[in-house]
Amino acid sequence: MKTAKAIIEERDLVFDTFRRWGYLEADLDPLGFFRPAAQPDLALEGEAADQARAIYCGSIGVEFMHIPDPEVRRWIEERMESEAPEFDRRWVAERLVRADVFEQVLQAHYIGTKRFSLEGTSGVLPLLDEALETAAAAGAQKAVVATSHRGRLNLMLHVVGRPAVDILARFEDVDPRSVLGGGDVKYHRGATGTYVTRGGHSLDMHMVSNPSHLEAVNPVAMGRVRAKQMRLGPDGREQVLPIVLHGDAAFAGQGVTAETLNMATLEGYTVGGTFHVVVNNLIGFTTGPADLHSSRFASDLARRLPIPIFHVNGEDPEAIVRVGRMAEEFRRTFGTDVVVDLVGYRRHGHSEVDDPTITQPVLYAKIKEHPPLGELYAKRTGIDPKTIAAQARHELETALSKAAKLTKTPVLHELPPYWSRYQSGRWTPAVEVTTGVAAQTLAGIAAAIASWPEDFAIHPKVKRLVDQRAAMGRGESEVDYGMAEALAFGTLLSEGVPVRLAGEDSRRGTFNQRHAVLYDTRTERPYIPLEHISPGQARFEIYNSPLSEAAGLGFEYGYSRDYPESLVLWEAQFGDFANGAQVIIDQFIVAAEDKWALPSGLVLLLPHGYEGQGPEHSSARIERFLQLTARDNIQVCQPSNAAQYFHLLRRQALRTWRKPLVVFTPKSMLRHPDATSPLADFSPERFLTVVPDAELRGAARVLVVTGKIGHELREERRRRNDPLTAILFLDQLYPFPEDDLAAALTEHPSAREIVWVQEEPSNMGALHHVLPRLQRLARPGVAVRSVKRSASASPATGSAKAHELEQKAIRELAFAPLGN
Repeated sequence: MKTAKAIIEERDLVFDTFRRWGYLEADLDPLGFFRPAAQPDLALEGEAADQARAIYCGSIGVEFMHIPDPEVRRWIEERMESEAPEFDRRWVAERLVRADVFEQVLQAHYIGTKRFSLEGTSGVLPLLDEALETAAAAGAQKAVVATSHRGRLNLMLHVVGRPAVDILARFEDVDPRSVLGGGDVKYHRGATGTYVTRGGHSLDMHMVSNPSHLEAVNPVAMGRVRAKQMRLGPDGREQVLPIVLHGDAAFAGQGVTAETLNMATLEGYTVGGTFHVVVNNLIGFTTGPADLHSSRFASDLARRLPIPIFHVNGEDPEAIVRVGRMAEEFRRTFGTDVVVDLVGYRRHGHSEVDDPTITQPVLYAKIKEHPPLGELYAKRTGIDPKTIAAQARHELETALSKAAKLTKTPVLHELPPYWSRYQSGRWTPAVEVTTGVAAQTLAGIAAAIASWPEDFAIHPKVKRLVDQRAAMGRGESEVDYGMAEALAFGTLLSEGVPVRLAGEDSRRGTFNQRHAVLYDTRTERPYIPLEHISPGQARFEIYNSPLSEAAGLGFEYGYSRDYPESLVLWEAQFGDFANGAQVIIDQFIVAAEDKWALPSGLVLLLPHGYEGQGPEHSSARIERFLQLTARDNIQVCQPSNAAQYFHLLRRQALRTWRKPLVVFTPKSMLRHPDATSPLADFSPERFLTVVPDAELRGAARVLVVTGKIGHELREERRRRNDPLTAILFLDQLYPFPEDDLAAALTEHPSAREIVWVQEEPSNMGALHHVLPRLQRLARPGVAVRSVKRSASASPATGSAKAHELEQKAIRELAFAPLGN
């Protein structure tokens, strides 16, 4: 006869087997097309096996045994193996019926119009209801929701709390002239509102705007949450709930998902855990699961983190509600991400204009006969769905009538109060500010930058650099770019402007130029001088990002959206690495104001310059950014010296005109004497969009340049002892400073030619942006020509010697005899 201890041990062994593998036999697909394969390890009999199977192989399957922390595993075990909490079944039934009716009314009134219905996965609604209810009861005040287009309008109404008339007006398209050349489709737009819980708590809701690049919004939403949390202070993480909804195909297939998950617990990026929901309709457009992901579940990517994944049958509302509460309690308890994989189906095609029976005829024959979830659950619980549906339909019909009579399209979002003092739109001179700082003030800032604690063992090489910076601050030597940046940051911090900089190796700097963080050589204890500029200063943050561009840039863009009074900067290790984040640049940074009326003051620092380092380390692709410019949507600048960089950063922070700023920063010129600046140049009033030639007036030839090539040309001019050629630096490429450039050209009334000179090939760089404008500005009879590399499919040669030959040719062509 077995002892009590043996019986308990045997039971624990059985339960452990189901805890580990039970999810593989869970009953998850409501249509029964994707039945799980039997697992030999689970072929157990007995009372304990029956109990464990009922818990772990029912409508909920949970993956958690990969988590190394036994306390975390025990927490999940206890909740899975206890009785499910009670909840309001009528409330759930009503929410599901209302969700279905909303889609049915839209289908009836707007036949052939895309809306990306939630039908088939409407269980998301009670899932989010329970998560929000749980979070609000624990003290949450705000929630940020990121989602793709699938079900967005339904969630906008039922979760964000936007009035139905506001949403339906988008279908009526009542005011097309207001968005000529701009705006966006209804199912990409963001929204704000209020969610009121059954317990009487109110949550400020924010649904983040998102393009069709489904997962691109993930890091943007995380950045926005982080900024909102920072604004609320030490308890911010408990007060803002991040929710991200993913499609199954997108979660498994798009790399930015992995990048963002990797940020979950990193110091510079954590938001205290994100509530992830995979809205799993077991199809991606026309593609089935077998062609979408190599693993069993679309959510398997999340197994890289020590977090649970709750799989739940999308047509078991009671299981859904239980998972919603359990997942949010887990997130809040452990401060880490949690994933809910809600498995349902898609009632229509990819959109309502698509016919899915062409590629999935059997599946859609079954879906056609399958009743809506609201109807099924209401009948299952003895509630009459017809009464609920009639009331919901009446409310929506009334809203439809109101929407049809509108002459202006309602705005779906309101900017938070902290945006009230900032403006966007077109540039005017009125937005300009004074950026100069008195030498005495700079000296005090420099002394703080060049200081460290007495018990701190500074690295000898770093000490030499810091000592040099101290001398720069005293005016004993000219200031280089690294010190100019530190002075810009330090002055802003002392004036109450927070600064956040993140990028790959940004604490030290790719080119050993920043050293914003000092490390004790004995303990590696960090010390950040910019955190110790003055009493009561603003917050300074600087982080080395993970090796990710898309998520890294997306996060900083999101942060800038909810901290407009902060100077937020993202730095690429090399400028061309920004192409790894092209979706963020195209869809958010350059277009968000035009599409969604959402401004940003984010700064991109992109090292650029041709120095023989090959195709991948030369060009930050100036041409791509200039091609994306219109309606003063962004600023594109390349400061020609250290003082210009200082003024540019301060201008960006101090102006109330909020626009993204793309800065092409130097590499070889970071410490070059020709690009350093005397301390006196930090006191003038402002950044110069065009830097005139201080050495020459009345030239016969004017070279117009931007960036490093200008310094090479100045050196070439000195070598040639050429008294006829002036060199103008175009430090702002967009908005194009036509008046300032015209004024600089008038200083050379006898010029016979104007030459645009660039290092980049003719199909790259600023050539096609600048040359037509120079031709328009040139006086009659003045020749306008250009010097550049030949057109190329690749930005630069990989041969250092070939590079030197090409640079020499550019210099010689720029100084070719006049008339040739």
